[in-house]
Amino acid sequence: MFIRSESKKKREMRVREIMKRLDAHYGDRPMIFLEAENAWQLLFATILSAQCTDARVNMVTEKLFVKYKDLQAFVDCDLKELEEDIHSTGFYHNKAKNMKACAKALVEEYGGEVPQNIEALTGLPGVGRKTGNLILGNIYHIPSIVVDTHVKRISNRLGLADSPDPTKVEFQLMEHLPEEFWIRWNTHIIALGRTLCTSQNPKCDECYLQDLCPSSKKDPETWRPVGERKTVGKKKTAAKKTVEKKKPAAKNAGLKKVEANVAVGSRKTLAKKVSE
Repeated sequence: MFIRSESKKKREMRVREIMKRLDAHYGDRPMIFLEAENAWQLLFATILSAQCTDARVNMVTEKLFVKYKDLQAFVDCDLKELEEDIHSTGFYHNKAKNMKACAKALVEEYGGEVPQNIEALTGLPGVGRKTGNLILGNIYHIPSIVVDTHVKRISNRLGLADSPDPTKVEFQLMEHLPEEFWIRWNTHIIALGRTLCTSQNPKCDECYLQDLCPSSKKDPETWRPVGERKTVGKKKTAAKKTVEKKKPAAKNAGLKKVEANVAVGSRKTLAKKVSE
C-alpha cells in the first residue's frame, strides 16, 4: 500500500528512520533464527522450515546433521528413514524427497557446493526465491531480500510494497530500500512481526514505528488489495445470509411439527368424546 503523495526523497528519509529504529532494537546485523554450520545445512534447514516453527526445525536438525554428516549421506539414505527423522516438521514426504534430490543435484552438478546465484539456487529441488535469497544473503553476503509472510504483510503496511505476491514485493522493496538494508530487512521485520505487528491484532500503540506507518491503528487487513478485501467481505456476507436463511427454515419446521402434534392431540380428544 504505497503512500501516493510521498516523494522518492521523503520515502528514502522515512526508510532510513525505520531502519535506524529497527537497528536500535535488533542490532545492525542480521539475526540468526535457523541454526546451521554451513551453506547446505542452512539450505536444508530452510526447506524444513516451510509451515514449521524455527524452534522445531532447530530441534530436528540438531540430531539430523549429526546423523547425516554430509550431502552424500543424504544421497545414500533410505527415503522412509529420512521421512521418520523429519516427521515432526510436517509435510515430511515432500521435504524428504526434495532434500534427497537436492543433495544429489548439489553433489553431481555443483561438486558438493551450494551455488551463489539465484537462478541456480531456484533450479534445485524444493528451493524457491525465499530460500535462495536467504542463502545468498546469510551465507555469501550478497545483497538480497527474503520475503516471507511477515515481510510481505509489514512491508505493505509500511507503504513500501503494494502487492500480496511475494516476488512482486521483493522487487518493490529492491526499488525502495537502499541495498545496504536488504539482508537484515528480513530478520528485523520477522522479529517485529512476531512481537508487535502481528497479522490480526497488531499492537500499534506499543510500536516504535507507528508515526512512520500509514497503516497504524487501521484495519489490520488494510494492506491487502482492495479487490481481495471485497472478496473476503462478500464471502462473509454470503455465509451470514445462508445462516439467516437456515434459521427461519428451522423455525418453520419446528412450528409445523408442533401444529401437527396439536392436530393429532385434538383428533384423539374428539374421538374420545364421540365414543362417550
